Amino acid sequence: MFGFDRQEMKLLRALNSPSRIQDYLETIKINFADTCLSPRRVIREKKAHCLEGAMMAAAALLIHGERPLLLDLRAVKRDDDHVVALFRQDNHWGAISKTNHAVLRYREPVYKNIRELVMSYFHEYFLNNGKKTLREYSQPIDLTRFLKRGWLTSKDDLWYISEYLDAVPHKKILNSSSIAKLRRADPIEIKAGKIVQWKRRA
Repeated sequence: MFGFDRQEMKLLRALNSPSRIQDYLETIKINFADTCLSPRRVIREKKAHCLEGAMMAAAALLIHGERPLLLDLRAVKRDDDHVVALFRQDNHWGAISKTNHAVLRYREPVYKNIRELVMSYFHEYFLNNGKKTLREYSQPIDLTRFLKRGWLTSKDDLWYISEYLDAVPHKKILNSSSIAKLRRADPIEIKAGKIVQWKRRA
């Protein structure tokens, strides 16, 4: 199915809920490299950064008949964007997330709309100086549009998906007046934000 082999399909069929998909992502290493791995390569190389993890989650959702939806969270230029996979349960939105930090993680399906879900990440999105940096978000992006390009099992990096995410319209969260009034994160929040799951090797 979709070009996956038997072993890959066995794994993907076992990931039959958002919780199980998230649990799987927690077992693989964070990818520090500048790559854009397909779900097949994530499975085989056992590593992923946020976009790769989101695409892996979207692939598992697709196998189980769900739409493979991504959400792009855009920060200021000094900070990194973040991408999550979206899912719906009982008419509420949740998110599956691959991250190396203690924050920006999985979200339970308790949010009535996309903006509500996005705002659950707002206070956790800050630099080491405490400056809050989340500024924009995309609408859900359905990866079925790329099925003919073989994104699920490609041997090549999927830079065209990364570029598409960056190019689609994003909604602003705040105006300039609101941004100027933002309070910085407290020292204890900054300390907690520095906790990482995987350490970069020298």
